[in-house]
Amino acid sequence: MIGRKSMGRASPVLLVLLALGFFFASYNLLTVVIHNKASYSGLWGADRLIEPVIQRYENAKNSKYHVALTATDAPYSQWQCRIMYYWYKKVKDMPGSDMGKFTRVLHSGNADNLMEEIPTVVVDPLPGGLDRGYIVLNRPWAFVQWLEKATIEEEYILMAEPDHIFVNPLPNLAHGNSPAGYPFFYIKPAENEKIIRKFYPEEKGPVTDIDPIGNSPVIIKKSLLEEIAPTWVNVSLRMKDDPETDKAFGWVLEMYAYAVASALHGVQHILRKDFMLQPPWDLEVGKTFIIHYTYGCDYNLKGELTYGKIGEWRFDKRSYLSGPPPRNLSLPPPGVPESVIRLVKMVNEATANIPGWNTLTSG
Repeated sequence: MIGRKSMGRASPVLLVLLALGFFFASYNLLTVVIHNKASYSGLWGADRLIEPVIQRYENAKNSKYHVALTATDAPYSQWQCRIMYYWYKKVKDMPGSDMGKFTRVLHSGNADNLMEEIPTVVVDPLPGGLDRGYIVLNRPWAFVQWLEKATIEEEYILMAEPDHIFVNPLPNLAHGNSPAGYPFFYIKPAENEKIIRKFYPEEKGPVTDIDPIGNSPVIIKKSLLEEIAPTWVNVSLRMKDDPETDKAFGWVLEMYAYAVASALHGVQHILRKDFMLQPPWDLEVGKTFIIHYTYGCDYNLKGELTYGKIGEWRFDKRSYLSGPPPRNLSLPPPGVPESVIRLVKMVNEATANIPGWNTLTSG
């Protein structure tokens, strides 16, 4: 029987510790980005990576996908979910969109005060202690429960996260039983073969069969996800229980677990670089579909990016752990890339139009 976690209000000390943890995790990841960005485009073979294209795959007659957003009831998660849902509603019925219905899969175990604003299904977190403070470990378990209890009309599912903003109408990028995913340059199965082989034995095939992805963003057939999700749970827990793997993969452990679980089921993804852009590293929006604002954007007043250092102008979601950002954030200084400007403008539009933006609190 699955227990429920108590989600009491965080103390100021805890919030400070969380902020510091997020900062150092972000700084380390930023350092990796800086050193690896130049080789970004050369990590996958041409047969696996699809450059941005104009044409769309012709899927089965039901090409609609259901947008599934996993989240908690913490204020930090709530305000991001509200912005994400605002932009979903804006682009859902635009030409080129294959969006169907939307569900926030709330894995806190209890209803919160966004239930009437955002379509939500409540599921349980992992039993106490299993996530070991690694909250995203609840994500695969949330999908297992949601797929079992929900009635999902669409044939496909988009797995999304709170810090995603739909910047252009998103078609169904999957093709039949081939899901579509975004290739992350820092997910490198081949360079971690010794560890990967603990969970993906040699008889299953070469490590290069494992895609350089996480579970999000991914558009996948519902029937395939129903097969993969339980394996994803088990691989995630086994990886977390293995000290060597836990140390090597850290905050991206659950991403590796999804990639391995997919490969165990013989599923390979269409890799779409145009699926998502990530400011400040991706400079232009162009024809990409999702802005992922996981990295802090720090600039001096000359419009120069200050790597891993708090800038004279900044937008970083981790600045708002205990409550939403204010309305009408200041725009970046001249010289800042279009992607960052677009991000801030889209956040400002959403917060200006969401009722009760500054008054909603967790509970």
